[in-house]
Amino acid sequence: MLEYARRLSLAPSAVGREDVEALRAAGFTDAAILHLAEIVAYYAFVNRIASGLGVALEEPGD
Repeated sequence: MLEYARRLSLAPSAVGREDVEALRAAGFTDAAILHLAEIVAYYAFVNRIASGLGVALEEPGD
């Protein structure tokens, strides 16, 4: 799961059917794989929006 998330984050065009099949072989359902892809995509989206707008990170405790 973590390897899939890493690959999807760093090199999405390199992710293919074999990656999904590996998750299935590890016991993930299609719904779980979809949710994983959605979560990875959401974080990428939010980070790109924040970076594109120059949003600064909050310091801990703010």
